[in-house]
Amino acid sequence: MPITIRLLLVDDHPVMRAGLANLLNSEPGFSVVGQASDGERGVTLWSQLRPDVCLLDITMHGIDGIETLRQIRQLSADARVVMLTSSEAAEDVAQALKAGACGYITKNVEHEELVAAIREAHAGGRPIGSDIRALQAADRPGDGLLSPREIEVLGLMREGFTNNDIGRLLGISTRTAKAHVAAVIEKLAVIDRTQAVSRAFDLGLLRAASPKRSSSPLC
Repeated sequence: MPITIRLLLVDDHPVMRAGLANLLNSEPGFSVVGQASDGERGVTLWSQLRPDVCLLDITMHGIDGIETLRQIRQLSADARVVMLTSSEAAEDVAQALKAGACGYITKNVEHEELVAAIREAHAGGRPIGSDIRALQAADRPGDGLLSPREIEVLGLMREGFTNNDIGRLLGISTRTAKAHVAAVIEKLAVIDRTQAVSRAFDLGLLRAASPKRSSSPLC
């Protein structure tokens, strides 16, 4: 039997919320199980309904979307929350991802991209809207985020090297390598190595054509 993705919508614009609910309920495999007009109600409904994915606005009356997100994450550390907002501000994107959002989409998104983003979030991914990715590439907000050593460690993480391998390749202890990996994951506001590499590409910290390093120095 096909999986139905249960959705919670949190947005203080009734027309926007109603239109979004109609749109998503007409999509096969989606079911809007709750709607909230403010952050406090959104947190309550999350606790009651435990939806698969929450679509959350940033600018709302009362507590804003970022604080709402933090409270939802306190209730459930693995909550899948996608920010759906009109803001393209780099600061809002950074704060949302740092607070635990698994994705960031703007309200001018095309229907197909929104549907794909929800499915990606439900599957464990971190969807970022194409317009936001374009702005990030232009502004390069990743510059200065990681130290030169952390960038080097990130490149080795991308190639699949273990902490022990990274330490031997860079001439540092495994413990130090592990600390660098942990710092990269924390600074990129992700939960594991795979997401760190994906986020690094979004921020322009890694290049698709980067050559794979030979493991021969380990011999």
